[in-house]
Amino acid sequence: MNARKIGIMGGSFNPIHYGHLICGEYAKEKYALEKVIFMPTGLSPFKTKTIDENHRYNMTELAIEDNKDFMISRIEIDREKPTYTIDTIKFLKDKYPDIELFFIAGMDILEELASWKDIDDIFNLCSFIIMKRYNHNIDIDNIPYIDKIHFCDMPTMNISSTDIRNKIFVDEPIGYLLPNKVKTYIEENNLYKNNFYDKYQDKILMLKQNLTEKRFNHSMQVCKMAQKLALRHNEDIEKAFLGGLLHDCCKCFGLDSIYDACNKYNFIMDDTLQKQPELSHSFLGYFVAKDIYKIEDEDILNSIKYHTTGREAMSKLEKIIYISDYIEPTRAYFKGIDKARDLAYQDLDKAMEYILKSTIDFNKKKQRIIHYLSLEAYNYYKE
Repeated sequence: MNARKIGIMGGSFNPIHYGHLICGEYAKEKYALEKVIFMPTGLSPFKTKTIDENHRYNMTELAIEDNKDFMISRIEIDREKPTYTIDTIKFLKDKYPDIELFFIAGMDILEELASWKDIDDIFNLCSFIIMKRYNHNIDIDNIPYIDKIHFCDMPTMNISSTDIRNKIFVDEPIGYLLPNKVKTYIEENNLYKNNFYDKYQDKILMLKQNLTEKRFNHSMQVCKMAQKLALRHNEDIEKAFLGGLLHDCCKCFGLDSIYDACNKYNFIMDDTLQKQPELSHSFLGYFVAKDIYKIEDEDILNSIKYHTTGREAMSKLEKIIYISDYIEPTRAYFKGIDKARDLAYQDLDKAMEYILKSTIDFNKKKQRIIHYLSLEAYNYYKE
């Protein structure tokens, strides 16, 4: 009589998504597994805890409840010490000696197996099912224990728990990435939400007192857009939050306040700013953000300073704040804004070139003086 074949899907499931479920289903079908046990990790020796393990367990339970061949286990969650795969495998083999175990995992695990605790014992007690993309060739010559490793093709799915958490963090949609029951659970329990609005409540309230309602709302929209672009282009989201929030902190200064700030911070206007002093708000914003709002990070301060003119060789954060100011969603529609928004998500440099040219052309039509930094920036990104 053949042993019962059971699959183990281990992972943090933080949160569980369709990629996890498809892995389990494809492995079950190809290797005729009787059941697949989803096993959320407990205290991992390798990963930092992010949310309560019971939330991860509950989400996993909701995700699999309609599949009679999927089960869930609290074995690893209920351990009070860091958990290793070998401990789980031994526990299952001791409790169910008549089962044949298959550990289901992704391709990236092949490079990690050699570092696993008691890997020889693991392969003595179970086999592995490695999920790979269709038509993905594998060099098996250098893979240890290849006789205990089986491969299973599955569709390419660009879904990750990290990406889902980041999307929630910046308020982007996550529909069709994970089951609706899990999505609802996340919303009802307020998981993975952005806490910057609470963390920097004092700065937000101060800013609100110093801007008109319209300008404050614009700043909040730039702040939101900057976080999305930071996520898209792998920039620090918290820095983008602060740069977007405070980019216009001096925008509502009257002329007297502008000149007072210039004197206070020993800022000397160049020829263009002397003729158009209202443009000084971004340069003065550098000093006010540092002095009043207690921002110390130079990259954030420079993103405020150059958000109006731009400059050559801007940092990624500087570009994100400049672009976010131009494309934030409450901007009144004008010709070219849709293209600017598309470019912003594709290529920051191309977006800079396009927005700088559009802004320079617009200001020339209005017979305004173009700041030399803007001209230098356009020539830089054009090249």
